Amino acid sequence: MLTLGIETSCDETAAAVVRDGRDVLSNIIASQINIHKMYGGVVPEIASRKHIEAIGYVVESALSEAGVSKNGVDAIAVTNSPGLVGALLVGMSYAKGLSFVLKKPLIGVNHVEGHICANYLNEKKENSVLLEPPFMSLVVSGGHTHLVLVHDYGKYTVLGRTRDDAAGEAYDKIARALGLSYPGGPAIERLAQEGNPDAVAFPKAMTGGYNFSFSGLKSSVLNYLNKARMSGTEISVPDVAASFQKAVISVLVEKSIAACLEHKVEAFALAGGVASNRALKEAMSAAVTREGIRIWVPSPIYCTDNAAMIASCGYFSLKQGKISSLDLNAIPDIIAM
Repeated sequence: MLTLGIETSCDETAAAVVRDGRDVLSNIIASQINIHKMYGGVVPEIASRKHIEAIGYVVESALSEAGVSKNGVDAIAVTNSPGLVGALLVGMSYAKGLSFVLKKPLIGVNHVEGHICANYLNEKKENSVLLEPPFMSLVVSGGHTHLVLVHDYGKYTVLGRTRDDAAGEAYDKIARALGLSYPGGPAIERLAQEGNPDAVAFPKAMTGGYNFSFSGLKSSVLNYLNKARMSGTEISVPDVAASFQKAVISVLVEKSIAACLEHKVEAFALAGGVASNRALKEAMSAAVTREGIRIWVPSPIYCTDNAAMIASCGYFSLKQGKISSLDLNAIPDIIAM
């Protein structure tokens, strides 16, 4: 079964063709990073306009690279939540049009669920083993921090989520305070390699249960910077970056391990844009391996927003009998998975 995936939840216009939810035949991404960089973050109105300009040729490119015609796909999966409402509507309108004209099933996909499904993609690595439920998954991105127990394909229990800033959002805000470029995650990761992670004892926000909170950590870093500047104390940007990153990663790892042990899972999947952070991957891999748990992490291209993960999710949703009608609407806020 060939599924065409379409993703426009934020600032990437993406389309992909995936076979049987696993094999990626094409994965095309038109990024807007260079456009939004001058503003220090994504401007929703600009993102929507750029999606309108790009959606047609991105979908055509994905079909061409896969060697498939529009009529050759069996289903169309599209992100309908959560995300920027204007951006979501661009991808959804295009997908609905294709579904109506081609008489193909339409499947609305939750973006967070899509990130989890990125781990199902067969990257044909040597001695690779395909991930299958049940497993625990941590989704860490610019807009989301979710700890999810995956019971089966399409069946989830959200154990915890961020109550304020997502981890990636905190990275961006601290990077801006340090005078670094957008996006902040890669900039802080590069600087942190040169710094001392024990230089500044920033607090770890260990909220109740499996929920996360990074606003307090963000405020602590900003207060540290303000006090240093007011007193004329020299600031080591690499040390601040490394100490901040250590505080974030330690919370993510500790809560993930606790959830894995409580629910007795044998597999763990990291997902989302921040999953491409090398320090997080290394810390999480070491922690779960010590507990005898196997870890999966997608390649960086499937960690950031992409349509292959949406197509994969759409395939497994269709196998569960989940089909959307043409009155499918965009839902910008987080909804139940």
